[in-house]
Parts: sequence; C-alpha cells; structure tokens
Amino acid sequence: MTTTMLTFTSRRRSALLRAGLSLGALTLGACGGETASSEKQSIAAVPPIKGITLTLADTTIATTFDASGVAEPLQQAMVSTKLMGTVTSVRVHEGDVVRAGQLLVEIDARDLTAKAAQVSASIADAEAMHKEASSYAARFTALYNDSAATKAQYDAAMTGLARAEAGLRAAKAGAGELDAVRSYASVQSPFAGIVTMRHADPGTFAAPGMPLVTVQDASSLRISVSAPSEAVRNLKRGARLAATIDGQPVTATVEGVVPANAGNLFTVNAVVPNRDGALRAGSAATLSLPLGSTNGIVVPVAALVRDGDLVGVVVRANGVDDRRWVRLGAVTPTHAEIAGGLKAGEVIVIPDAATNGAVAPSPKAGT
Repeated sequence: MTTTMLTFTSRRRSALLRAGLSLGALTLGACGGETASSEKQSIAAVPPIKGITLTLADTTIATTFDASGVAEPLQQAMVSTKLMGTVTSVRVHEGDVVRAGQLLVEIDARDLTAKAAQVSASIADAEAMHKEASSYAARFTALYNDSAATKAQYDAAMTGLARAEAGLRAAKAGAGELDAVRSYASVQSPFAGIVTMRHADPGTFAAPGMPLVTVQDASSLRISVSAPSEAVRNLKRGARLAATIDGQPVTATVEGVVPANAGNLFTVNAVVPNRDGALRAGSAATLSLPLGSTNGIVVPVAALVRDGDLVGVVVRANGVDDRRWVRLGAVTPTHAEIAGGLKAGEVIVIPDAATNGAVAPSPKAGT
C-alpha cells in the first residue's frame, strides 16, 4: 500500500519470515491468499526444471511503515565567545578528536588586564573602608553601652559599617565578573567529540555569538522521521525498532514521539549507539515503524524468473512445469511477497544454480 503525506512518500514494507528449504515439498505457515483465476496472466510451458519444489501456503507477514530521515549526532555545538577581540590562536583542525574542556581557540584579552588592575584597586579600597568602619562601629558601640554616646551616634556608626560591608561585597563581585569574562578568552570544548568545522583563523576578529569551531559527538546518532498517527499509535519510549543508516541495518531505541508542525503527522526520534564510529553522521536513514500483520504468499527470491520488467515463477502441476507471471509486493534480500498470481497449495520450482540460465529467457506476456 502506498500513502503520500505532504512532502514525503511512505510505503508498506513487509518483514518476510524466513522459510527453510528441503528437497521435498515445503510449506510456509498460516491462511488466506489470492487465487490465480482472479488474475489474467501469461502461462508458458517450459522444459522440466531441475530444482527444489516448494508448496505454497499463506504466511503471516509483519507490516511496517518505512519513514525516511537523516541520522544526526546526538550532541553538536558551534562554540563561540562573549568577547570582542582578535583571535590569536586556533589549536585544532577539522577531523581532530578533542576531549571535554580542551582548549580550542584563544582571543586577545589585553584590555581585560587593565580592568583587572582597576578591580584589584577597588577591592583594596573597599577593604580599607571596611576596616575603618568596623573600628569606628566597635568604638561607638562601647561608648553607647557606657552611656557616653548618643543613640544617633551609635546608629551612624552602624550604618557606616553596613555601607562598607556592601562596598566590599560589590568590589569582590566585580572581580568574579571579570574572571568570568576573562574565561571567554580561552574557548574550550564543551564535550568530547570531533571537530567538524573551523570557522576562524588567527587574525579573525571575534564578536559575541560568532561561531569559531563546531564540535560533534557522534558516539550516538538520532534519527528523526515524520509519520502519520496510525504508524505511531502504539509506539512508546524505549521501544526498539529496526532501522537502516546509509543502507546498513541497525537497531534504534525510541526516544520520544511528539506532534509535528503539520496536521496528523508526528515526529519520531530514535537513538542508535555508534561508539565505534562505524556510522557517519548526516547519512540517510530509515526507521521501520510496526503497523501490524497480514497474510500473504511468500516465495524465496531464488524462485523468481525475470524477463525485463516482467517477473514470474515456474509452477509445477501434474508433472508439467509452466512459467507464470506474478505481481510482487515487498521484497527483501531473501524473500518476496506475491501480491497476485499465485495461491496457497500450488507448487513452484526453485531452480538449481546450474539451471538458472536455462529459465531466464522466457516468452513475453500474452504469447
């Protein structure tokens, strides 16, 4: 079944059950199927074929919704600074592996050195005033207790002490702010990963928010796809799904399902471990969302006979071999779903490898 939703096209893909083969008649389990009489196909007699016979039966087929997306790194950061200044050094290049906290870029911060001297002087002045106010408050507290000072004098001394303490705290806070600003002169990696882009070189003028280096942690990849409501109805966080990244089969763990920006569509996020780095971030990915199961006829791919766009099988009945064109459903590397042209109970022949060439040429449909 084919469903087109907005800008992406979905297709039903059947996860076909593997069937064992033997030299005798073989059966694939369950119920249902289409009759050959409901189809108009071309049947052509062929010489007896050497091979394995297979008795067809309806098979339970798990159906899935294949949604396409891109495998993105779980963590990626464009590292920048809050300073304005000239880049003096860039310590990394594209492809370098970095650890968390490693120095990436240095920025000229000589103007902060002068500010640091000013802050130090402010702290010294605030400490001296605090010392003087403390002494003054202690003296008037003793006089007031001996009734040698008025309440107004005592209150003035205590107010002066409170102001001195506030001034000292403000001076020290300024020093902390300066230290925080100076830390932006040395840009560090926020996490362990790989440098994927170097945006600046020595001599570049850096401004607040300007990207300097991009770091990517590809030890885990996130696949994000869009799917209709019927494909995500039974999905829960932690569910394990079959997926492919750049054509390589993998197992993904559902991270979450959230509404998309379009009607009746949902975004599915799933995570794939990639600690060995075998999978490349940015590769095309497919996530198989389970829809349920259906019944149908399944045959091994080795049983298919092709002639241009036509696909058929060799059917054996009453000791006579006939070639019959069929309509395919989903196809895997080992098995194919037959959407029309065969029915349960019929016997097909899987040619030996040595006779494959003898059955490949075939008459066109209708001959």
